[in-house]
Amino acid sequence: MCGRYAASRGPEDLAEIFEIEKYEPGDSEETGGGPVPDYNVAPTKEVYAVLDRPLKDAAEPKPVRQLRKLKWGLVPSWSKTPEGAARMINARAETVHEKPSYRRAFATRRCVLPADGYYEWVTGSQERDLEVEGRKKRPRKQPYFVTPADGSVFAMAGLYEFWRDRTLPDDHPLAWWVTCSVITTEAETAPLAVAPAEGPRSLAEIHPRMPLMLTPDRWDAWLDPARTDPDSLRALLAPPPGGLMRAYPVPTAVSNVRNNGPELLKELEGPEEGTLF
Repeated sequence: MCGRYAASRGPEDLAEIFEIEKYEPGDSEETGGGPVPDYNVAPTKEVYAVLDRPLKDAAEPKPVRQLRKLKWGLVPSWSKTPEGAARMINARAETVHEKPSYRRAFATRRCVLPADGYYEWVTGSQERDLEVEGRKKRPRKQPYFVTPADGSVFAMAGLYEFWRDRTLPDDHPLAWWVTCSVITTEAETAPLAVAPAEGPRSLAEIHPRMPLMLTPDRWDAWLDPARTDPDSLRALLAPPPGGLMRAYPVPTAVSNVRNNGPELLKELEGPEEGTLF
């Protein structure tokens, strides 16, 4: 799954990487607009998304590559309320084309969610109780940061959706919600390009699921709203080649969503004391 990630690139960098034609002028650190670098992106936060869509009131309905701000946690257009959005942060690649909550967005509203990488906590048979001062205590799970080994952007396949709050008038700034979800796939079993000195040697040893990373050769096809054939789209959900990632242990401070900053990405020599790995 993907429940937490880091995204520190600013709009100018993202515009160059994804050849974005349109983003709001206020989206810069200098003007204070747009999401700031976030090293602990959590569900319901506002995140950057790359999408191809005609501009509002444009003379021609021609798709334009845009950088937009969306809320992470998809709300289907038919929902009566936005409750439950925090639970819809992930869509499984194997069933996204048929699930009622995602199939309409999968057909025409696809996006790329740029990240530096994602966090995952070790799960599985390693869990055990520890004796701490005579009492049984479950140890903390060791978080790992997974990122492209070459330092490139981690382009997560995503979906976005529009939801209308019928309790508000049409001209209210919060009348429309634009939300998104990250598509996940089975974690790679191939050896990591760079593995930690001790601990997991593949992504599958950290967690059985991972965000689906799109390599640059798939960006245009994935974002093209004119591409609606389900079989053609599902072919784009094939996992990328193995051996592109590295993973390393990071401070357990990332487990608290209130913590934020580049120190969360500090590479540790090994798991923190008292954690599982």
